[in-house]
Amino acid sequence: MNLNDFKVLTFDVYGTLIDWESGMIEGLRPLTDRLSLSRDQILEAHAFHESTQQLATPAMPYSRLLATVYRRLSEEWRIPVTWAECEEYGQSVRNWPAFEDSAGALQYLKKYYKLCVLSNVDNRSFAFSNEKLAVDFDYVYTAEDVGSYKPSDRNFDYMLAQLDRMGHQKSEILHTAESMFHDHKPANRHGLASAWIYRRHNKEGFGATMHPGDMPSYDFRFNSMADFAQAHQKSLRLAS
Repeated sequence: MNLNDFKVLTFDVYGTLIDWESGMIEGLRPLTDRLSLSRDQILEAHAFHESTQQLATPAMPYSRLLATVYRRLSEEWRIPVTWAECEEYGQSVRNWPAFEDSAGALQYLKKYYKLCVLSNVDNRSFAFSNEKLAVDFDYVYTAEDVGSYKPSDRNFDYMLAQLDRMGHQKSEILHTAESMFHDHKPANRHGLASAWIYRRHNKEGFGATMHPGDMPSYDFRFNSMADFAQAHQKSLRLAS
């Protein structure tokens, strides 16, 4: 299997292209500055409440869902908050930074692939992130569009049906993501090739995502999007 075998790259965004963990840590400071918790303890608590809420209310827009997560965290940590404070956190996606290499790598890859988003986000929040990524995606499929959140099979079924309508066969698609829980496990179930962007390669645990259980398989591994772009350049040289 070679990177040149694919025509479409489907991307998770948060954790892969956008540094959501840093964004979460900053947005949660009104709560966590009063506590003695490690970064990973904060992220793991967030992962639990986010995943639980996504399963319970799959059609809830992500900004509202994040507000609810903030309230659940405040209750767990016994810190009273107002709903206005919860809503402020719900809007914090607009402030989450892109990884430094994301925009450049996407602009390079756009020359060779169709680029597609499959993200657990609402469309308004994604618009702010897309500005930071500085690339025009060919296709954008959000949780708000589908009415459910990854790792639900509905999200992948929706994406694959849309891409098939646009003339893209499953064998032409490489799903590109950090999260084993949200992305690689359902990608395995759908028979999709995948590339693991292992942003947490120098950290332990799964951070802001739930433990996937049995580790899924993947076809490529890169520690950054810059590494992905460099590997593609190498594949072109070898093919020439």
